[in-house]
Amino acid sequence: MTHLLIVNSHVLDVHALTLRSGLSVLVSDGRIAAVGPDLSVPAGCTTLDARGMTLMPGLIDCHVHTVASSFNLGGVARQPNVFVMLRALPIMKAMLERGFTSVRDAGGADWSLAEAVRTGLVPGPRLFTSGKALSQTGGHADFRPRNDDLDACSCAYKLGNIGRVVDGVDACRLAVREEILKGASQIKVMASGGVASPNDPIGNLGYSEAELRAIVEEAGNANTYVMAHAYTPRAIARAVRCGVRTIEHGNLVDAPTAELMAELGAYMVPTLITYEGLASDGERYGLPAASIAKIESVRGQGRQAIEILARAGVKMGLGSDLLGETHPLQSDELRLRAEILGNGPVLQQATLIGAEILGQSGQLGEVTAGAIADLLLVDGNPLSDIRCLLNQGEHIRAILKDGLLHKNTL
Repeated sequence: MTHLLIVNSHVLDVHALTLRSGLSVLVSDGRIAAVGPDLSVPAGCTTLDARGMTLMPGLIDCHVHTVASSFNLGGVARQPNVFVMLRALPIMKAMLERGFTSVRDAGGADWSLAEAVRTGLVPGPRLFTSGKALSQTGGHADFRPRNDDLDACSCAYKLGNIGRVVDGVDACRLAVREEILKGASQIKVMASGGVASPNDPIGNLGYSEAELRAIVEEAGNANTYVMAHAYTPRAIARAVRCGVRTIEHGNLVDAPTAELMAELGAYMVPTLITYEGLASDGERYGLPAASIAKIESVRGQGRQAIEILARAGVKMGLGSDLLGETHPLQSDELRLRAEILGNGPVLQQATLIGAEILGQSGQLGEVTAGAIADLLLVDGNPLSDIRCLLNQGEHIRAILKDGLLHKNTL
């Protein structure tokens, strides 16, 4: 077994939102073995002097697309698989260096990428992959252009396509079973129109209720859940009534729909920063004109949605949903939300609630005995100044994932 003792830090308690001083943290064989004063130290233990820094759990981003190396998702979908994989590697490495030790991929990344990270073949955050997101014909993951004759969709096989086109109850059941067989941690479904696809207005619904219920049932049969892309109150309410567990984006949510989500125990994963990136850089980096025209229809109401959800008591996970050259904006999701809710609640969204969404409560997102040792040593106090988690992790002096030091500049 390997042992590491971290001393002289202020431990961030994300439950109580306080810093606890005078504690040491013992990491043994990838897990937190003990937290407390005057710990018994095993022979051969390495000591890391944190020098008054904040020791906190690794951050969790519940909505990323690690294969989205370009704004033009249709273009990525047509790239050779090897190119897609090679372009994903620096994206994943940079996420880890920003302090995101776990991420939930919302469409595109597969078991092989997750396994490459798990086995140490490549650096990156722990990946909870959705495989291919499910989209109806003409839905949010159908990137085929309008034409007299539609080409057969090869999206089920190309790594760069974030989704696959599938229609009908039986076909949806088979698609869920296939994605689970291929290693998906959860199932993603496109339950409304979206920005980055060409032919589906924001207000459109995705799938029939019978198809949605079949997808939810099959995911439940495999002891997992469904996350759904949805913007409008109609799409959100319909999805959660069909059993969807997490709603992605949700910019246009209203108070009655938020109250329904709270009643049914559904989570929301808003993604504010992606619309800033799309608005400022989308056209320059190849976002199609049809997508650019959709941005403002959802961008302006994102902050209001956060307030509505908070008032209703809906639990929110942190999500970024960035594409192409805007991946470096990932940590700014913390800043945008902190401006609305304050630092403490946002830190909980990026740790405790993220772990709940992933089904990893007690394992990720907290500095407690028995948890996986995904830890950050931060030069600063994020409870009082969220900026110490921004700027590509420059104030994060050490990063542990599975108890191993990925970064150490102490």
